[in-house]
Amino acid sequence: MLRIKNLTKTYGNKKAVDDLSLHIQRGEIYGFIGHNGAGKTTTLKSVVGILDFDEGEILIDSKSIRKSPLECKRLIAYIPDNPDLYDFMSGIKYLNFVSDIFGVASDERQEKIRKYADAFELTKDLAQPVSSYSHGMKQKLAVISAWLHSPKLIVMDEPFVGLDPKAAFNLKEMMREHCDKGGAIFFSTHVLEVAEKLCDKVAIIKQGKLIKSGTMEEVRGDESLEEVFLELETE
Repeated sequence: MLRIKNLTKTYGNKKAVDDLSLHIQRGEIYGFIGHNGAGKTTTLKSVVGILDFDEGEILIDSKSIRKSPLECKRLIAYIPDNPDLYDFMSGIKYLNFVSDIFGVASDERQEKIRKYADAFELTKDLAQPVSSYSHGMKQKLAVISAWLHSPKLIVMDEPFVGLDPKAAFNLKEMMREHCDKGGAIFFSTHVLEVAEKLCDKVAIIKQGKLIKSGTMEEVRGDESLEEVFLELETE
């Protein structure tokens, strides 16, 4: 579903991402782990076409994000670490706006909005302007909007930040359901316990370089993911 080949992105003299290669397949929840400044967000923004990159290739469902950006973007949804929503819109207008962009039929969007807004206990707030939302409410709205057009690939940057325990549980359930239906998820997180329980595969990045990747069992061995991460970070 997502293939990153020898991705390199440089800012001045610093390589934010250095010759990174990963393959996320259909049905996989793939975790991306690293300290602040390791290159996670740069990688995710390159994957979804927000940032250009210096070398390498990114393929989404065998299509190049550089050569076919619009075709690729129809297949993906992206939730940044700090969702930048339209504050002047109400919640429902924002969800309808996103649905319009992706051509989601009226019946389908209404069903999905009802389902996910109820799950995240946001239904009663959809008529309110986004400017009145807390960070957690904005995060919930961003999650709902990402699921509306049934994307094949969902890319998320620290999606659990700001979510209450029930909302975090619902998101994890949605992620697994999405992948069980043949989709794929690539997300960064600092919450290693969540990654350990949720992910099928995980990659650890340090100073822009991939230092370990594979199934949770391959990466973790007999240790916890936290122990492995801390050991690799101190090497």
